[in-house]
Amino acid sequence: MLNALVTLAAQEAEHNPLIPAMYDIVWSAVCFVIILVVAWKVALPNIAKMLDERSAAIEGNIAKADEAQKQAEAALEEYTRQLAEARTEAGEIREAAREDSKKIVAEAKETATVEAARVTATAQAQIEAERQTTLVALRSEVGTLAIDLAGGVVGETLSDDARATAVVDRFLADLESADKAAR
Repeated sequence: MLNALVTLAAQEAEHNPLIPAMYDIVWSAVCFVIILVVAWKVALPNIAKMLDERSAAIEGNIAKADEAQKQAEAALEEYTRQLAEARTEAGEIREAAREDSKKIVAEAKETATVEAARVTATAQAQIEAERQTTLVALRSEVGTLAIDLAGGVVGETLSDDARATAVVDRFLADLESADKAAR
């Protein structure tokens, strides 16, 4: 048995099992070249075409994203500008409203002042008219009483109305001048 193993090892030394036979190498090389040519001519262009399309799609999407971002930035700037304009306009409207309110208050005060002056003047005129009416009535009544009292003291009736009226008027004028001097 040992003899058989040694013979087997000697035969194998002539032929290495790790190195294939020459016909296997040739046919393997032919198959490899055919597969390489098919891959080079068919698969590689399809893969290159697919990668180019994918690259173009990605670049297109990037360009669209950039455009969308630019549009969004432009819309934001427009919105910001419109917001600033709206705030400015609101401030102007508030200022105009304040000015209008000041004008309305001033006009109302002026109207109230004019109306108060008119009412005061009317009241003054009415008071003066009533004073004059009262003064005339009082003079007439005081004159009549004075004439009656004087007639009672003298014992005669004073019939000269013009003279009696002049005496009463002079008496009342003396009383008014004495009253004014006392003030």
